[in-house]
Amino acid sequence: MRLTDWQLAFEQHLLSETPAANSGFAATLLGGPTLDVDTGLAIYHNAYLARLQEVLRHDFGAIWYWLGDDEFASLTEAYVRRYPSAHYSLRWLGERFPSFIVEHLVAEQSEPLAELARLEWAFTLAFDAPQGEPLGLDDMAQLPPEDWPGLQFTLAPSVQQMLCHFNTVAIWRASKGGSDFPDSHALEPAQVCLVWRHDNVCQYRSLEPAEAFALMGMVTTGWNFSELCAQLAVTYAEGAPLQAVTWMKQWVQDGLLERRAP
Repeated sequence: MRLTDWQLAFEQHLLSETPAANSGFAATLLGGPTLDVDTGLAIYHNAYLARLQEVLRHDFGAIWYWLGDDEFASLTEAYVRRYPSAHYSLRWLGERFPSFIVEHLVAEQSEPLAELARLEWAFTLAFDAPQGEPLGLDDMAQLPPEDWPGLQFTLAPSVQQMLCHFNTVAIWRASKGGSDFPDSHALEPAQVCLVWRHDNVCQYRSLEPAEAFALMGMVTTGWNFSELCAQLAVTYAEGAPLQAVTWMKQWVQDGLLERRAP
């Protein structure tokens, strides 16, 4: 048997649903005085699955906390059988976990659970994102007054945004604090949640609808500062510029924004 064929056979054994080894593959190996071939291969098989589940417990700790050991083990085993690890880095193992939850469970159970999984994955993406060049308050203070009307921004690379239809943030917070889970319920209206990394620490917060509207207008629609003030004037009248500056100061302080090139 060539080395590549043997490696493929070993991979097939690790990915199979049963720890029992193929007899042809097992015949290529020698047992030891205290460990026979079949037992050794079963240990490898079970240890491989256990290692993948350990990674998923780390990346989706709130899901684990919600479901408990047995249900989480069953769900993650089904996941790695459906979507085997295909990247050299285990960092990407959970990428399809939120969508798998939707595929695997009934809608009533899957919707809040998948949203929680997306929130947890957002923390992973935020932590690993490039640093970028987020603006600081000193940068804003040095801008000449004539530049302000045309100011445009983009989100810093680490910023992840998601729309929460359920009280997902409260559930995630309860899992981190080890407290009792609040009952899952739908939010009306849904809330925008931001997750980002600032000073090498992941941060998060939910936005009220008015602030979310303003931020998305600037970073998605491409409003400049003058256009932001004009949009806010519908609600805040003469107070629109002050409200715009107040939010922008918070966004810059949080490290959310980069200046869009002219």
